[in-house]
Amino acid sequence: MMEAGAERGRSQGNSDGAVGQPRSSPCTSLKMFLAALSFAYFAKALSGSYMKSTITQLERRFDIPSYLIGVIDGSFEVGNLLVIAFVSYFGAKLHRPKIIAVGCVLMSIGTFIIALPHFIIGRYEFETSVRWVVNSTQNPSPCPVGRPSDLTREAKRPQVPATGCEGDSYLSMWIYVLLGNVLRGIGETPVQPLGISYIDDFAGEENAALYVGCVQTISVVGPVFGYLLGSLCAKIYVDIGFVKMETITITPSDSRWVGAWWLGYLIAGVITLLSAIPFWFLPRSLPVAGPRGPDKCTAERTRFIKEPPLMKHKYPADENTTFIEMAKDFIPTLRTLLGHPVYLIYLCVTIIQLNSLIGMVTYKPKYIEQHFRQSASKANFLMGVINIPAVALGMFSGGLLMKRLKLNIMEAARFAFGTSLIGYILSLFFFAMSCDNAEVAGVTLSYTMDRISYDKHSVFASCNSDCFCSSSDWDPVCGENGITYVSPCLAGCTASAGSGKNTVFSNCSCVGAAGNFTATTGQCLHKEDCDGMFPYFLALSVVTSFIISLGGTPGYMFLIRCIKPQLKSLALGFHALATRTLAGIPAPIYFGAIIDTTCLKWGQKRCGGVGACRIYNTTAYRHDSLPGSHSEPTDALLPRLHPGLHPARPTAEEGGEERRPRGSGQRRGGAGGAPEGGVCDFQCGPIAANGRQQHRQGDTAVTEAPRPPPHTHTHR
Repeated sequence: MMEAGAERGRSQGNSDGAVGQPRSSPCTSLKMFLAALSFAYFAKALSGSYMKSTITQLERRFDIPSYLIGVIDGSFEVGNLLVIAFVSYFGAKLHRPKIIAVGCVLMSIGTFIIALPHFIIGRYEFETSVRWVVNSTQNPSPCPVGRPSDLTREAKRPQVPATGCEGDSYLSMWIYVLLGNVLRGIGETPVQPLGISYIDDFAGEENAALYVGCVQTISVVGPVFGYLLGSLCAKIYVDIGFVKMETITITPSDSRWVGAWWLGYLIAGVITLLSAIPFWFLPRSLPVAGPRGPDKCTAERTRFIKEPPLMKHKYPADENTTFIEMAKDFIPTLRTLLGHPVYLIYLCVTIIQLNSLIGMVTYKPKYIEQHFRQSASKANFLMGVINIPAVALGMFSGGLLMKRLKLNIMEAARFAFGTSLIGYILSLFFFAMSCDNAEVAGVTLSYTMDRISYDKHSVFASCNSDCFCSSSDWDPVCGENGITYVSPCLAGCTASAGSGKNTVFSNCSCVGAAGNFTATTGQCLHKEDCDGMFPYFLALSVVTSFIISLGGTPGYMFLIRCIKPQLKSLALGFHALATRTLAGIPAPIYFGAIIDTTCLKWGQKRCGGVGACRIYNTTAYRHDSLPGSHSEPTDALLPRLHPGLHPARPTAEEGGEERRPRGSGQRRGGAGGAPEGGVCDFQCGPIAANGRQQHRQGDTAVTEAPRPPPHTHTHR
């Protein structure tokens, strides 16, 4: 086995050019790396959260459904999937800071590519049923002459060749967003596994948990600024500076509004590019802060970390090796990792929990928009200033508690179990926080104010039978009676006055029996039934987020501590690979598909075809999307069922020998008793705690395992 403490304690003649003494003190260099890694975490978290804050903006701009947005969001994980196993394994043996720097540059390029479509496609034309004529002194009539019987079988007006439809292919420009997100995923790959393993390798064991907690906290602070940036950009019209805002008839609360989504990506790209600079000047390795030898080994870690017969680690992290040599050792090392029962169980429960959390976090701003009738800007603002800080505080508090209470492996696992279970129980109260569907004539209720099931023909009534209206249009107006109508035409309005957001439609026959009632542009925002519930929703969301994230750092340290140091980078990398493949990629897609099934009214593309959803059945939305959080108890229950997480006291049968007095160094049958003080089976001495005797032949650690006694069952 590699002599980690001795090797890292010496200054190597490696690529950082250190000769004799290291360039700087361990404290200074480690703090520099910690600051650089925190900034990189901040940058990647900012751009990632900004992506989630622009979900509704991208849906509306490119007229795509939620499941396709899920594909775009999951493409980030695809980028990770392509390279993470190799980066985690080979990167641990190369210059880790410089590999992280290259990753940050790739993330920056990918972020710029995401913003590229805005500068290629034309101006945004939102859906409207009334075509305004520039410089005209008369407003167009919202009630064209004709009858609903003249419509097509799909309840649409006969198609008139639209101008500019040959350029309508710009809607497929979302592919650039997908490709840019893939590149972001590739660039983000080395940051977490190589960065965390670098800290754990060169930090004192008593400080490693606190350092990791600090980095994880910064990674949660990044989304605060990401969502705030999303809130700011959502208020700004997408084509600001290129259109006259007085001609825009929609507001940020309108389901057709698109904010300046591209602006935030430019800002995030610059920040990510700056985060790459410090890593180019950091050394490949550092002297170890404090002893990492036998006196740091505990009997508890011995029960978790087993040394299989095929375990051969010939290449320390600071040793120059060839690619072919490392490649030959990859498959045996991966087989060893996946044969670790504790690691495998932890991996399974993390996948189950992250499927729930990723789906909920991805669409939570959208849930707030649709269910509580908030604008995209306000939803992002609330996520940034209320929800995310609670997560950051929870992660930091978890790391601090682990240091102050000196939690060992089992105590950390129990702590994570308790927080997960409590958070799950609290999340059940979200089902009680309901709001009624928006009152839209012909969609959620009939023109006689009865509840109905939406149909494409249900928007027609006798009050608008004299108008040649289309059911496919979405240009909502708010009647004086407090009811929203799909369009001024379907409201039976025959005249209009004013312009832009100040347009008032009059003589709306469906609004009042006398036919002289008015309607204004935009959907009616009746939030009285939700205004009282919304603060409780926010409070419960904050408490739940804090409690669940409180166990995040202890759970993460549990993963690190139950794996051999030589496997640390590969274990973290494969953990990220598996969770992103089985949770990060599918969760946004199937959550988006579930949300699409609750859509009541789809928008219409300029040249035909279904666009983005305009209004949802909020009751079905809540019932269909919230059950995803029910998978969280699995994270708490599964580990309790696995005997490998309950190591028993060593017995004579397990050791293959009788108990001996403390300090006896005698061995029988090739299976030795542990010397006084306990022995780890890694870098701590010639005798492994599981009874294997090790000796060295050249550079290879050879392990000889004795046969277990008959009728002996051991859990590894």
